[in-house]
Amino acid sequence: MPTPPATVRSFAAPRSWAPGVGIVLASAVFVLSAKTEVPFWPVPMTLETLAAIGLAGLFGARLAGWAALLWLAEGAAGLPVFAGAAAGPAYFLGPTGGYLVGFVLAAFLVGSAADRGLRARPLLLFAAMLGGVAVIDLCGVAWLAHLVGWPRSVQLGLLPFIPADLTKAALAACVVAAAGRVGFRRG
Repeated sequence: MPTPPATVRSFAAPRSWAPGVGIVLASAVFVLSAKTEVPFWPVPMTLETLAAIGLAGLFGARLAGWAALLWLAEGAAGLPVFAGAAAGPAYFLGPTGGYLVGFVLAAFLVGSAADRGLRARPLLLFAAMLGGVAVIDLCGVAWLAHLVGWPRSVQLGLLPFIPADLTKAALAACVVAAAGRVGFRRG
């Protein structure tokens, strides 16, 4: 039987599919994190921050960043992947639009730190995750300020969430460190 051309062989090899499958699965984690709502005031809290920094710490900038971008593209296309039942391009113009951009930036930032070896240094990884949370909050509050003004955006979009954000960063750093200790290796 003749051997298939190299392009067919490389496409059919499971190894070539792995990054794409990983990105799609990580995008599904973003969907689940958006749909997981914790009762909170002034708005329900979701787990996208945890997903962004956790996936980045575990899998690096490329997979986490592209997964976040895919998740946003799915939402822009009208799929109900965000919190609640909202979707479509108009969702990006609402009060959470800045946070959505921040998730992507944080995934690339924390993932880059993890790719540079911070997975093995939990305190530095925690600091990188705090930086990722700060990027998310800065983007979110800045966009919200565009809609309601700076004092109100800080009051509604930042201050109530600081304890939860610190907890998410600590939890993500612990999970990544524990995964490294049990032999988890990405790639």
